[in-house]
Amino acid sequence: MDKIRFVIIGSGWRSLYYVRVAQALPERFELCTMYCRTEEKARKMAAEHHIRTTTAIEECMAQGADFAVIAVSKNAIAEVGLEWLHRGIPVLCETPAASDIATLDRLWEIHEQGGRLAVAEQYRLYPAYSALLGVIRQGLIGAPDCLNISLAHEYHGASLMRAMLGITADTEFTVSAKTYLFPTAETLTRYDSYRDGRIADKKRTVATFTFAGGGVALYDFDSEQYRSPIRKNTLKLQGRRGEIIDDTVYYLDGKNEPAVSKLQIGTRTVARAYDNPNLCRIEEVTDAVFEGASLYSPPFGLCGLSQDETAVAILMRRMAAYVREGGDEPYPLREALQDAYMAILMREAEENGRQICSKRQVWHG
Repeated sequence: MDKIRFVIIGSGWRSLYYVRVAQALPERFELCTMYCRTEEKARKMAAEHHIRTTTAIEECMAQGADFAVIAVSKNAIAEVGLEWLHRGIPVLCETPAASDIATLDRLWEIHEQGGRLAVAEQYRLYPAYSALLGVIRQGLIGAPDCLNISLAHEYHGASLMRAMLGITADTEFTVSAKTYLFPTAETLTRYDSYRDGRIADKKRTVATFTFAGGGVALYDFDSEQYRSPIRKNTLKLQGRRGEIIDDTVYYLDGKNEPAVSKLQIGTRTVARAYDNPNLCRIEEVTDAVFEGASLYSPPFGLCGLSQDETAVAILMRRMAAYVREGGDEPYPLREALQDAYMAILMREAEENGRQICSKRQVWHG
């Protein structure tokens, strides 16, 4: 495939994931320009990240990019994505697909009319999670039916829970939820590291999703969890013949004898030239092996990308194949709409203090 050329619309935290991918893999990706709303922000981004920036829509249009990455605020993603789609440029939107059901319906309508719109839901493509899903598909624990998941928030969590339970995007469900405040030591934000032991109230949402036809997911996520070294991501997935707890699989073998195996994730520490404490050192996954079989190898070789950045790069490669060759969607829009829908109903259940039942949506087919 020729070098993948793209523009970025937006200049916030998520936009820089795409910048880092392009800079780590210049032989594969070319960032044509980043669109910023003000000249001041354009100059700042250009100077800090050594990229081309612009405040002119016409300049973005003139680049002949394969697609535009929409990385603006959550509430604006869908509308901005549709604007650029109407300009004739295929669009890869950051998450969530939208924050209300009416807009989700509009996105599906555009998709049905041939609009090349995709959502960059990346969590299933994290090297460790991708390998874990490979283990689940082997069926050692039997059909999964109960999941305790504390890995990612809202729509990301929805994507992972359905993947791990084997739940399709058209499966109806009920959800109840409650959010609690717990005093927690602050350690790490997007931009700063704290070592003074400061305490602040942090939100933890606990929800139960019950899916039609079987399958229960117990969602539990803390607002500190993505970065805090004292809040561990964890999961437990149970089936009739065993369970998976984090990276360990407990199951009955072919002779119904108990067995235990670990999913081994190999990593290397990479030091990078960033002041940000989240970015200056990352763990790059080198391989994933389960019972002697390889379940992951770096798709771009070892290039100094984190798990999130690696997943983004895979989505970008898929997006290029989608728009150039008519390949599969990078992440099926039906799945992305259901992720957002599940998050919307979870928030509604939490706010109203009652169980919410899903309704069949237009994108279910």
